[in-house]
Amino acid sequence: MELIISLAIGALAGSGIWLLLRPRTFQVILGLSLISYAVNLFIFATGRLSIDQLPIIGGDRPIDIHHYADPLPQSLVLTAIVIGFAMTALFLVVLLASRGLTGTDHVDGREVE
Repeated sequence: MELIISLAIGALAGSGIWLLLRPRTFQVILGLSLISYAVNLFIFATGRLSIDQLPIIGGDRPIDIHHYADPLPQSLVLTAIVIGFAMTALFLVVLLASRGLTGTDHVDGREVE
């Protein structure tokens, strides 16, 4: 399970970095989104990958850290998803405004000749 999560984080981060280096603005926005997904997955994985565990202490299980999932990474990732969605919407509005003003979607504002 850890190997699959590690490969997914690496693939998302690598693809995001590759897209960040592209000259088009939309590709840069997609790269930032992929990197944020990789970071969210990494933060989520730091809370231990446990299946069928309770997120908070309660019930008839003994109070032992091995019987519970860590709720802090889950709440951090949920907050990061909301903030990432808002930032992506803002970036898309800036992309449309920049394209309307310059007539191109290149990051530096100039077409390659």
